[in-house]
Amino acid sequence: MPSLTIGQLSQHTGANIETIRYYERIGLLPVALRQGRYRSYDVSDVARLGFVRRSRELGFSIKEVRALLDLAGGGHESCAEARDLAAVHLRDVRSRIADLRQMERTLAKTVQACDAGDDAGCPLIETLGGRLNAQLR
Repeated sequence: MPSLTIGQLSQHTGANIETIRYYERIGLLPVALRQGRYRSYDVSDVARLGFVRRSRELGFSIKEVRALLDLAGGGHESCAEARDLAAVHLRDVRSRIADLRQMERTLAKTVQACDAGDDAGCPLIETLGGRLNAQLR
């Protein structure tokens, strides 16, 4: 594959041009070679950006992506470290899912109360206010 411009890299990977520039600035992508005033990328940049994008889609933080990139070229020890990082991330994801399920139950009850129309006030506002009042106590 010949060298690519930033626009072509964007098209190949689906990454926004500003995102590519940002990833360069923070070191997730190496600083691109220049051909005149244009950045020049190669197949390794396409692969690396694909790795970064997939990691971000899976919810890994920038810090975690950086750690995974550092581990990507290693052997068995690196695999164990990547597994540990993934296990921590999995715990976080499961915790967020539990929070979302609780939020879903609370919202479903609130919407049901709104639909019933039995309360003099607004159940949603009261639910949100009740939480605030409980936090202030």
